[in-house]
Amino acid sequence: MDPLNREESWKLLCEWTQSESLRKHMLAVEAAMRAYARKFGEDEEKWGVTGLLHDMDYEKHPSPAEHPTVGVGELERRGYPEDVRAAILSHADYLDVPRDTPMSKTLYAVDELSGLITAVALMRPEGLDGLKAKSVRKKMKQKSFAASVNREDITCGAEDLGVDLNEHIEFVAAAMREQAETLGLVPKGA
Repeated sequence: MDPLNREESWKLLCEWTQSESLRKHMLAVEAAMRAYARKFGEDEEKWGVTGLLHDMDYEKHPSPAEHPTVGVGELERRGYPEDVRAAILSHADYLDVPRDTPMSKTLYAVDELSGLITAVALMRPEGLDGLKAKSVRKKMKQKSFAASVNREDITCGAEDLGVDLNEHIEFVAAAMREQAETLGLVPKGA
């Protein structure tokens, strides 16, 4: 088995994750990772698989004592590359794994943001269509909206990646828009 095969990685994700919303989150992160890989001239398949599998163990092992280390252990057993595993470990601040590669910085930068963009798109009749950074930034200020999304991770992630926050929001929203149907974020009535 080629561990960087998207189809095999999707099967693995589905074995570990039953929640449709969690699967969609990982698909959104995958879309953003693939888009940034193209932008940075990196390995799109590797970056996509990293985004796809970053939370594969979260449903069964949500505690900091287990997530994402249990999933990364399974990825190691299956032969996934060390840089993929390191990027996944580094997206959990509490593990103190350095984010010292473009892939690890990008995963961190898109993870919480994709969740916030999803929440905003679900509130809009037009879904992701026409979503601008201004709308997302406005919702970022409302602490009660998508309360589980860590706003500091979003701003720090963009800063560490070296991208303007507004451009980052619109870039990730555009990447997710390419997968809007899969993510369930198409305009209502479309």
